[in-house]
Amino acid sequence: MEEDRELSRLPLIGITMGDPAGIGPEIVLKALLDEELYGLCRPVVLGDLAVLASTRSGELHRRTFHLISSPSEAASVAETVDLIEASHLHKGEVLAGKPTVDGGRAMVQYILMAVEMAMAGEIQGMVTCPINKEIMHQAGYPYGGHTQLIAHLSGAADSVMMLAGARLRVALVTVHCALKEVPGLLTAERIYKTISITMKALQEDFGFEIPRLAVAALNPHGGEAGLFGCEDEKTIRPAVIRACGEGMSVAGPLPSDTLFHKAASGEFDAVVAMYHDQGLIPVKLLDFSDAVNVTLGLPIVRTSVDHGTAYDIAGTGKADASSLKAAIKMAAMIIGNRSRKREMLRPRAASPHA
Repeated sequence: MEEDRELSRLPLIGITMGDPAGIGPEIVLKALLDEELYGLCRPVVLGDLAVLASTRSGELHRRTFHLISSPSEAASVAETVDLIEASHLHKGEVLAGKPTVDGGRAMVQYILMAVEMAMAGEIQGMVTCPINKEIMHQAGYPYGGHTQLIAHLSGAADSVMMLAGARLRVALVTVHCALKEVPGLLTAERIYKTISITMKALQEDFGFEIPRLAVAALNPHGGEAGLFGCEDEKTIRPAVIRACGEGMSVAGPLPSDTLFHKAASGEFDAVVAMYHDQGLIPVKLLDFSDAVNVTLGLPIVRTSVDHGTAYDIAGTGKADASSLKAAIKMAAMIIGNRSRKREMLRPRAASPHA
């Protein structure tokens, strides 16, 4: 009975299987071999039994499946996968490395179900395996990726994509767009919102009391007084000044060729980068195997792996589950930090002796 009470204190986390033709099924099974995860949360997989069963090979043959209809039914026993079947793809219908529209519909269904459960409080967070954006579009969901879809489903007005590793945390102002479009997409308001959302997440989700944030310049040498572009002074700096005026500890715009070294050395707790590759190249250079994609600004907790579907190695048994394990651990950490923050803000009953 005491063991049941202890288990009930752990957060329920929904893990979406991702594209059935990618490495998602394999990394789910590999990650859940790690008994440490069961001391941090109660993982529930939203996926497909036929696909997962056909994925078992080598050490994965140790896995058994516990089919459930609700997260509350999870047994949370190591080497047993608590699975909610969100799709029923027939054996042989999905081939490793060969994405299909049917598989695309299934991978979106896992996301839809996880968001619905998170919004209803049936799970306390969700962790997503990689999807194929092109196949998602073909399946009838024209979003830029996980982040945009989940933000829409959860009603978040603004959200920010962050990649977080052991040495670097980087939030992005723009994400999936052509490089030539970036300058036109940057506005002082958009940059300020990214700074503000990131600062709030560093405090509430990551536990920093007074976060130190750096903002990357867009142009080489910060524009060199306008010689290499005027965006840094005319667009980025006003956003930084506004944030500092509101009491945030923000530095910038700082040239990115030296900024990331400073951040990785501990001078800053996170960096706001202007575009995708500016921010993700340093993160993946330093923390490639265990970096985590975190969506900031949502009413629910969502983390993800920092890699793609890897069709070239799907079905070979070579997939590395490190990023998924890190994503599950980070989701549990964020849930815990948010819970403690809410507890601190909760009004205390007056003492009867006051």
